[in-house]
Amino acid sequence: MTWHEDLATLVGDTTGVRLPVAGGDAPAAAVGAGWYGEEEEGRAEEGWAQQAKGFAESTAEMLRELGRGLWDVAAQSLAGAEDSELARRLRKRAKATGKRLSFMNEYLPEERDPVRCWLIVAAVAFVTLLGVGSGDETPVELPKKLIISPPSANRIQLPDGRHLAYEEQGVSADRARFSLIAPHSFLSSRLAGIPGIRASLLEEFGVRLVTYDLPGFGESDPHPGRNLNSSALDMLHLADALDIPDKFWVVGYSGGGMHAWSALHYIPDRVAGAAMFAPMANPYDSKMTKEERHKTWDRWSTKRKLMHILARRFPSLLPLFYRQSFLSGKQGQPESWLSLSLGKKDKTLLEGPEFNAFWERNVAESVRQGDARPFVQEAVLQVSDWGFSLSDIQMQKKEDRGFFELIKSLFNQVEREWVGFLGPIHIWQGMDDRVVSPSVAEFARRVVPGATVHKLLDEGHFSYFCFCDECHRQIFSTLFGIPQGPIDPVPQPGEVASELAEETPAPDNLAEEEQGNSSLA
Repeated sequence: MTWHEDLATLVGDTTGVRLPVAGGDAPAAAVGAGWYGEEEEGRAEEGWAQQAKGFAESTAEMLRELGRGLWDVAAQSLAGAEDSELARRLRKRAKATGKRLSFMNEYLPEERDPVRCWLIVAAVAFVTLLGVGSGDETPVELPKKLIISPPSANRIQLPDGRHLAYEEQGVSADRARFSLIAPHSFLSSRLAGIPGIRASLLEEFGVRLVTYDLPGFGESDPHPGRNLNSSALDMLHLADALDIPDKFWVVGYSGGGMHAWSALHYIPDRVAGAAMFAPMANPYDSKMTKEERHKTWDRWSTKRKLMHILARRFPSLLPLFYRQSFLSGKQGQPESWLSLSLGKKDKTLLEGPEFNAFWERNVAESVRQGDARPFVQEAVLQVSDWGFSLSDIQMQKKEDRGFFELIKSLFNQVEREWVGFLGPIHIWQGMDDRVVSPSVAEFARRVVPGATVHKLLDEGHFSYFCFCDECHRQIFSTLFGIPQGPIDPVPQPGEVASELAEETPAPDNLAEEEQGNSSLA
């Protein structure tokens, strides 16, 4: 018996389905004789394509009948189940979901069943995602490899034996009117500083800008037990080693704001002022309200929220993600590697060649050591206990008062003394920033009374701080006022003596001049 006859016996008696055969309505047995008998040569030969087509049609009929049978069984099994508690809950949820998605039916052709249409759409989308279909696929450009340059940084040795890499811009130490120290943000290095700052602008205001690699970044040695207290001490030792006299300004951008805040808290006597740009705050600060905490990550992408949860709860899993992105040895964009949401001006800036060249060079230096641990440390520091609250940076001095002094203070408004960092704190915040929410700056202004917040309309996270000459001039004018240029270095006693010696005429010359004068007389 042929396979055609087998199929006919399976479905023919129960469903009445007649299998199509070659040559019209000839019975299957006759067809079988034509396929396998000697009469095959005198009849029209059926090709493999027709045989495959017949097999496919027969199989489809079987599957259709099988589906009908299963549907009947399911319908009989579920008869009377419409009134069950489970059915009511599922029906309610399905109705609500269908109502929310009903607007999508407007895009379907008229007089079409939405259920059937959307099943087809889902199937086509699934096949498309699998890459099945057209063979004319556009080749995808492979990411370029990171190019890490040879070590070239200047380094100092800290008291604990570690080395800290740094870089200087602007005027020299003896001519600096203002000294700035800038700790960098996450996935950055000493090469960042103030991106795009002009040497002429630093010279005009007499500014010396010092940047350095955080422990484990760039060419700085790692510090396994680092915290924000040790971060502030590293900054202090760097200032001492580079002969920065008296006080310096600290610059904190994005994640680097965390280290700037620590300097204001732990070494306030050495800091002249702070310039913050979209600074990060601890979302678990004890003074932060629930609403402020929610606004902190309200505009974050889903992936960034996931990384935040991992850093908070499961930091050991972070290296798995880091090695797939910026530690993979390949180049990538900040919005994908850092899971960022960007506004219009930020996207325009990041698409420019100037920023791309800076970003590739800066990231390559940041991941020079290829170790995930410093990045895990930095991510954990951002979401863990800092050891202080922002409200501790400036607070009123507590005074021990007796009962009568306390009653008297209720009637007489006496200003209490403030302690902590009392210098100027400027915060520039883009209102279209989707990396650090503007609510963070509002929180800082609420708990740090001395902070001045500059709201920047239509500016994002990168657009004001990076590669903006006009913005940089506005920043320096706000911080330092009218530009006065560098300081003229004070000559040393030995230099003064040598200059006087050069200006004093030799005794022989004096004698000759006196003789000449006497002869003229």
